Amino acid sequence: MRFRRLKSWAVIAAAIPTAIGLTSVVAPAAHAETSPDGANDWNCKPSFLHPRPVVLVHGTFENMAFNWQKLSPALKKAGYCVYALNYGGAKDAPIQGTGEIAESAGQLATFVDKVLASTGASKVDMVGHSQGGMMPRYYLKFLGGAAKVNKLIGVVPSNHGTNLDGLVELGSLLGITQAVVKAAPSAGEQITDSDFLKKLNAGGDTVPGPQYIVLSTKYDEVVTPYTSEFLNGSNAQNVLLQDKCANDTNAHVGIAFDPVMIKFVLNSLDIWGPYWPIDCNNPLG
Repeated sequence: MRFRRLKSWAVIAAAIPTAIGLTSVVAPAAHAETSPDGANDWNCKPSFLHPRPVVLVHGTFENMAFNWQKLSPALKKAGYCVYALNYGGAKDAPIQGTGEIAESAGQLATFVDKVLASTGASKVDMVGHSQGGMMPRYYLKFLGGAAKVNKLIGVVPSNHGTNLDGLVELGSLLGITQAVVKAAPSAGEQITDSDFLKKLNAGGDTVPGPQYIVLSTKYDEVVTPYTSEFLNGSNAQNVLLQDKCANDTNAHVGIAFDPVMIKFVLNSLDIWGPYWPIDCNNPLG
């Protein structure tokens, strides 16, 4: 288990599916600028039932093609205008999300403006995995995003950082952590009590306006403890996957491919109904 946790933090994204036993997941695309199925149709116009475009934000060491290969087509099938971006990495590189988080938030701001201009919508809804569920909070708080985002759904977001069950401290002694941070500044910024996270969370986890929804799993082996994902605020809702589906053992990466997560997101985006109930045995019907 400890070896698995270390790999989840430091290895290249292409090795993640093997490391965690996801035999049905395709490794990150070599050409990461390829959009996931269903995303980035710039002719799409929101409908009455789905009035806001949905922006998908991938996690650290991932890319849009890998992270959203299941959720993006499900959202498109449900009638949403879906958009996804790469950030925090070199163009077309398979590994993304490694740059400084504030700079990545600036890239997200530019992308959201492009989506709003294309669709004519006044706001977007946003779904992010891991760093992708936390980084948009910087956009909302410091870059004017609160006026442009209706809802932020964070799937196992690194909102208050991770201690990796002591492996960060061990890595510091071995010189591993500093090597990772040098290569991927966002990794260091997601360590518990980093200067970045202190700034992000100072004065409260949320800002007025947007709704914040967090979905966590107690089996998370990357953001530890999993409770660090939760947000405080009157406009925040925290949900633990196992409180709803006790037998669902998906962890940090696997949850991005979990049909229960997909149904949870669909329900959370729905303007007519609540995010629950979900049939844990047949979530997508």
